[in-house]
Amino acid sequence: MNTHNRTLAITLIKSGIGRPSDHRETLRCLGLTRLHKTVVLKETPQVRGMINQVSHLLSVVEQD
Repeated sequence: MNTHNRTLAITLIKSGIGRPSDHRETLRCLGLTRLHKTVVLKETPQVRGMINQVSHLLSVVEQD
């Protein structure tokens, strides 16, 4: 699986309010500061780990 050229469009669909502080910090590190904000990041193991931690708050679309 060649992932070095892939990007991910990550959208915040649920608020971080009332979530544990480590979840809110993860959202901030991903660059997601407002609802319905979308960021495009390269697919790396670090980004995938952060997505897995807060996957219940996000929508992720893989792009080539």
